[in-house]
Amino acid sequence: MRSIWNGAISFGLVSIPIKLVNATENHSISFRQIHKEDGGRIRYRKVCELDDQEVRAPDIGKAYEDAGGVMIPITDDDLAALPLPTAKTIEIVAFVPAASIDPLQMDTAYYLSASGVPAAKPYTLLREALKRSRKVAIAKFALRGRERLGMLRVVDDVIVMHGLLWPDEIRAPEGVAPETEVKVRDAELDLADALMDTLGSVELDTLHDDYREAVEELIAAKAEGAPAPRPTAPASGGGRVIDLMAALENSVRAAKEARGESDGGTGGTDTAGAADETAGETAEVTRLPVKKTTPAKRTAKKAAAKKTTAKKPATPRPKRTSA
Repeated sequence: MRSIWNGAISFGLVSIPIKLVNATENHSISFRQIHKEDGGRIRYRKVCELDDQEVRAPDIGKAYEDAGGVMIPITDDDLAALPLPTAKTIEIVAFVPAASIDPLQMDTAYYLSASGVPAAKPYTLLREALKRSRKVAIAKFALRGRERLGMLRVVDDVIVMHGLLWPDEIRAPEGVAPETEVKVRDAELDLADALMDTLGSVELDTLHDDYREAVEELIAAKAEGAPAPRPTAPASGGGRVIDLMAALENSVRAAKEARGESDGGTGGTDTAGAADETAGETAEVTRLPVKKTTPAKRTAKKAAAKKTTAKKPATPRPKRTSA
């Protein structure tokens, strides 16, 4: 793999020559802009707004525009002469637990490769120290014209550095959470836990980009002059959720069926109390079956009732006596 940066890791008084290599790659399909009328490609030309002439890449520099619109030219030599200790050095400043790093700060990942045979020993020393401490190293480095924050950790036998955003670059989540007060019942949480257990874990290597594959099939069909593939029907069950408990129960049942498991209720979760609690929200009325009586049976019942009344002896009334 081609390195994009050469420098050293500063670990106290230890200096480790390293090369920086991109650890990730982008597989997204890129499109070009064309003229719809004739299919000609649309290109962007860099033109100087003073003389209206196109400018070549070697003749393009950089400048800072101040509040008054004045351009202040800045050359690469000016930036290289800045008194920054991190210009060609990844300077480790602290070791912290990995859990203390907010995933929101995570940025691009790089592999750190030992540069040359003399770098193998200090490189291995830092790697094994990180493994044994179960911590990550926080470092500062300069790349592409700015100083950045980084996190060093060990993956297999390689030291990996994740670029980190500065804390003031993380926006506060104001107005993002629901503003209405919502009450979640324990029974609903139990069903959610059951659904999570049923879905279980997944091997990330088995996941792939369905959208990219669909776009590749579309491009191949267009190139061969074949009709575009028909879109698949969306999965059923979408839309507005009315009964949360029923949706959770159905989700658990569907997840078990997808995994080939028998539906033993809802993952061992008692939902009787939940049904009582949600009865006032969305209740489904089930009418009990009414037994029908034929006219012959009704006549027999009336005749039996008359016979019972005729056979029953009358109760004698007590005689009234005067005092």
